[in-house]
Amino acid sequence: MTLDEAFAKLQRSPFRMRFRLSSRDRAYLEAKGLEAIRRHAEDFVRTRLAPAQPANDGRQTPMRGHPVFIAQHATATCCRGCLNKWWHVPQGVALTEEQQARIVRFLMAWICRQLDIPE
Repeated sequence: MTLDEAFAKLQRSPFRMRFRLSSRDRAYLEAKGLEAIRRHAEDFVRTRLAPAQPANDGRQTPMRGHPVFIAQHATATCCRGCLNKWWHVPQGVALTEEQQARIVRFLMAWICRQLDIPE
């Protein structure tokens, strides 16, 4: 599935479509830069999402406080349940490095689209 196809799929969900970067999120992005945000995304995915049995799965991603958290909810990559429901990623199995990289690319693409900059 391409990014455009994935985003089109998400547009069918009123819940996923309601997520937007706030002015605070945008200021944080501007202060830190996209590369730092990418590193944060890699860390969040590796520690909170990639384990076969993530701690507090289903509740591990806050609804605010960091642009990546907002992106995770907007892209249905916030927990293993959403990954399974939306993207058919099996639960109970650790994510591969390639799966983690794809999720990070997806998150960063959402953030770039929110900022209206090339991905």
